[in-house]
Amino acid sequence: MDRLKESYWDQVIQPKRSLLDLNLREVWRYRDLLRMLIKRDIITVYKQTILGPAWYVLQPVLTSLIFVFIFGKVAKLSTDGLPMFLFYLAGITMWNYFADSWTSTSGTFRMNAQLFGKVYFPRVVVPLSKVIGGLVKFMIQLSFLVVCMLYYLVFEDAPIVFNWYMLAIPLLILISGLMGLGLGTISSALTAKYRDISFLIDFGVRLFMYATPVIYPLSSVPPEYQKLVLLNPMTSIVEAFKFVLLGSGSFDITNLLYSAGFALIVLVAGMIIFNRTEQNFMDTV
Repeated sequence: MDRLKESYWDQVIQPKRSLLDLNLREVWRYRDLLRMLIKRDIITVYKQTILGPAWYVLQPVLTSLIFVFIFGKVAKLSTDGLPMFLFYLAGITMWNYFADSWTSTSGTFRMNAQLFGKVYFPRVVVPLSKVIGGLVKFMIQLSFLVVCMLYYLVFEDAPIVFNWYMLAIPLLILISGLMGLGLGTISSALTAKYRDISFLIDFGVRLFMYATPVIYPLSSVPPEYQKLVLLNPMTSIVEAFKFVLLGSGSFDITNLLYSAGFALIVLVAGMIIFNRTEQNFMDTV
């Protein structure tokens, strides 16, 4: 039978036999679809808006200004001697990529049920397009952050120190993206069956930010609680991102290896759960 199939058909679609069957070769064959989904997400998000892609910059800027007023001026939280706006903008830029990767992939099954039920393609292409497409938004925000850094360095004489650790930025982006992808695919399986979990995820991600040194430096946390804060895998990522760009923060290889290990574990778990849900999700959505 297998020989007959091979002689009559160019492609045979079969159910996955393994929960870890990612079939990356098939994903590569559908790279045109991946590019189309990325382009669709970028274009349609701000289509028919007045400011368009400018919202990519306005969102972190407005958030940073609010943080400057509430946490900098009112609460008077430490920013390690850095300009408040730069400190908050750097933390928000890194955090947003992770948070967007998580939340945008968490609705993969729920938001694409009709598409999945009509056309075959490797389903993992959809969450991948969200994470890769998020890089465009991240790079725009990072470019704006660099412009702000140069302004403060030239006109405000800010204590910004450039160092060779900046070469680690792609690694920090990779770890954040894989972590968001893993958590998002796990969440997508849960929201496919229980819709109200999507509200819990959105709320939980917002709370999770306050457990991450985005609005405060790790150095301001009492020593007895620092180990607890470092259990958060995004802590070392955000701290390292601030360190490589602003020269303030911490760059600890051990903590970064922990974050990378956590990202790998949740990614593998996410792919297993994603593949298992894919086999029968049409019966539950």
